[in-house]
Amino acid sequence: MALILNIETSTTNCSVSLSKDEEILVLKEDNNSGYSHAEKLHVFINDVLETAKMSKHELDAIAISKGPGSYTGLRIGVSAAKGLCYALNKPLISVSTLEALAHQITITEGIIIPMLDARRMEVYSAILDANYELVRDVNAELIDEDSFASELQHQNVYFLGNGVEKTKQVIKHQNAKFVDNKLPSASTMAIMANKKFKISDFEDVAYFEPYYLKDFVAVKSKR
Repeated sequence: MALILNIETSTTNCSVSLSKDEEILVLKEDNNSGYSHAEKLHVFINDVLETAKMSKHELDAIAISKGPGSYTGLRIGVSAAKGLCYALNKPLISVSTLEALAHQITITEGIIIPMLDARRMEVYSAILDANYELVRDVNAELIDEDSFASELQHQNVYFLGNGVEKTKQVIKHQNAKFVDNKLPSASTMAIMANKKFKISDFEDVAYFEPYYLKDFVAVKSKR
C-alpha cells in the first residue's frame, strides 16, 4: 500500500490529493481566474492530511505534476514538493501534466488530445490513444484550421484542457469533439504516481526541475 501526496499547480487550479495505491482518499482544489498557489498550496496540503487524519511522516512519496504549464505555478508546486521530500526524507515522483489531464475522460475509440493554453494561438499538447498510451509526446505548437488534420481524418479526436477555447475557434472538423471546463487536477495523478512508485521510478530531489518546455519570457507590466 502506497500513500502518496499529489500536487498539481500547472494552471490556475491549485489542487492537492492524498491517494492510497490508485484510490483518491481526499481531494482539495480551487480554481479561480488568478494564481493564488503561494497562499493556498500549503494550506491545502495540511487540510488534506488533517481530513485523512494522517501526518506527513506517514506518506510514502510526494508526486508533483511536472508540466508543461504556467512557469510560476510549476515553480511553486515543485518547490513545495521538493521541500517536503527533503524534510521528510521521502521520494519524489513526477507525473506528466498532459497525460494526467487525459485521464479526466474515458473513451472507447479515437484519440485524446489534452492541451494547455500558451501565448497567443499556441498550445502545449500531447496525443494519447483510448488506453492512455502516448501516440505523440508533448509539443508546443501554433493552432490553425489545418492542425491535427491527419488525426481528424479517420477518427474522433477529443480535445480537453484550457487550450480548447482557442482551438474550437479554428478547427471545425466534424470529428473534433471538444470537452469544456477541464483543467489539470490532482484527482487524476494517482494511477500514474502509483505505477512509478511500484518500480521506484523516482526523481533526484536535488536536481529535478519542472518541464517548462519553453523558456520563460517576462512580460512588461502595463501599469
